[in-house]
Amino acid sequence: MEKTRSRGRFSGLVFLLFFLVLFSSLVMAEEKIKIAITQIVEHPALDEARRGFIEVLAENGYVAGENVVYDIQNAQGDIANANTIAQKFALDRPDLILAISTPSATAVANAVKDIPILITAVTDPVDAGLVKSAERPGTNVTGTNDMNPIKEQFELILQLAGNVKTVGVIYNPGESNSVVQVEAAKAVASELGLKIVEASVSTSTDVLIAANSLVGRVDAIYIPTDNTVVSTIESVIMVAEDNKIPVVAGEENSVARGALGTIGINYYRLGRQTGEMALRILRGESRPEDMPIESQKDYRLVLNIDAAKAMGVVIPEELLNNADEIYTNN
Repeated sequence: MEKTRSRGRFSGLVFLLFFLVLFSSLVMAEEKIKIAITQIVEHPALDEARRGFIEVLAENGYVAGENVVYDIQNAQGDIANANTIAQKFALDRPDLILAISTPSATAVANAVKDIPILITAVTDPVDAGLVKSAERPGTNVTGTNDMNPIKEQFELILQLAGNVKTVGVIYNPGESNSVVQVEAAKAVASELGLKIVEASVSTSTDVLIAANSLVGRVDAIYIPTDNTVVSTIESVIMVAEDNKIPVVAGEENSVARGALGTIGINYYRLGRQTGEMALRILRGESRPEDMPIESQKDYRLVLNIDAAKAMGVVIPEELLNNADEIYTNN
């Protein structure tokens, strides 16, 4: 009889331990912070912004697989996919959402009104209707913009290419961020005595055709931070090299991939800056509606010497000496 009772107590103890372990696991799982990330397309600039964001959180104790669960989604350049992802996040109810690019930010902001949304790689959040003002968003959205120093970039074209009169701009007019940049480029070009020739695209497959359409019509090409074009910038580079047309880009990842140069932002650092803002929200220190949209003020001059050779450009010594980074294609 005593043995039977002992076995019963032992079985009960085992069951209790099992229950405690299971309950503890469930509690730990529930305590994990859920962060959803959406981006419109895969290309190095946007990928670097995502990497910078995740690394800042990890450095501050928010580690994937330990106390954070990430749901990372990519729309593959399709607005319909971006909207579907946004609806998924609305149903999943994560603790925080990161939207990378204007199309992704617009989709998720339309679908989710009561979860903090951080944005990055968005050129003009006010123009996109994401916030009421850059100084005081007044919505559940805040983050960083990636507006380029377009005047400085056009001045760089003149420094690199010399006798330039006409600049071709390839962009997708369906991306509001690109429209903002092209309008700014027109104003700058007029100020500098340059003529703009537009080549519009709808999908990445149009980019090669658009680049070829500029041959014989322009002295240089400018690529804004347009997600459609940047995702396949190699098409532009190929045409530019074949026809000795200098290409200046809106951001430095494009220079690493073969553009001649830029004065612009660094998307990894922009992602880290956005991550710092997310930390304040996760810690309960700030609310999106009260957090001003931030910009990156420390622009970098980056050049690609192999691209210069391929495009028939001799980079002035002064620019080489002042460059923050010099890339090669090898």
